[in-house]
Amino acid sequence: MNDSVRIAMWSGPRNISTALMRSFGSRPDTAVCDEPLYAHYLLATGTLHPGRDQVITANESDWRKVTAALVGPVPDRRAIWYQKHMAHHLLPDIGRDWLDRLMHAFLIREPEEMLASLLRTYPQAALADTGLPQQWEIFQRVADRLGRAPPVVVASDVLRDPQAMLTRLCEALGIAFLPAMLSWAPGRRATDGVWAPHWYAAVESSTGFEPWRPKSVAIPASHRPLLVDCQHWYQKLYRHRLVP
Repeated sequence: MNDSVRIAMWSGPRNISTALMRSFGSRPDTAVCDEPLYAHYLLATGTLHPGRDQVITANESDWRKVTAALVGPVPDRRAIWYQKHMAHHLLPDIGRDWLDRLMHAFLIREPEEMLASLLRTYPQAALADTGLPQQWEIFQRVADRLGRAPPVVVASDVLRDPQAMLTRLCEALGIAFLPAMLSWAPGRRATDGVWAPHWYAAVESSTGFEPWRPKSVAIPASHRPLLVDCQHWYQKLYRHRLVP
């Protein structure tokens, strides 16, 4: 492994994870990859996501090969490799030792907003589908190894003040903030997953982070216990959030 910085950003669904990947991808010194464990997740769980067969066909589904690549040579020999991960893709059957060779950060969103959005597209969602327990597992592993908390950012904080929060995040990761991170050209990227046509319409039309707006959401009574569980795990991570 060379001296390049490998950043694993662990997010849950219905977040600003793709916009944040765009932000890092706008840096001239950074390579990005999009949810590299997705194919393994779909194959192992049988989850019926849009474009499932295409994702499995187009991407490596053997987690051992995927994780070996993630700690291997950096694409284009860039100084930074930003790896966008969905935390729920880190299934129990996947080994964990490779995690110790990466830097880690965590992206979270207010549970009410996240869950309302998730349930609209995946009504049968359970706690494991939110990625929150998995984020906490990874967070604890990293914190134990480092002797300190790895960086956690809240999506709404980034949207309220992108420059301030990205500056803090970069500082925590030991890299310089670049103004290029605040804007990008619209359109699809070669590094976007093949699932982009199903999920990335909004980010493809964007040229920067959208302004934060308060959202009024209502969680059905049938899913209130799930919301309580999400709030429990969210608060564990929220206590360690970066503030501008």
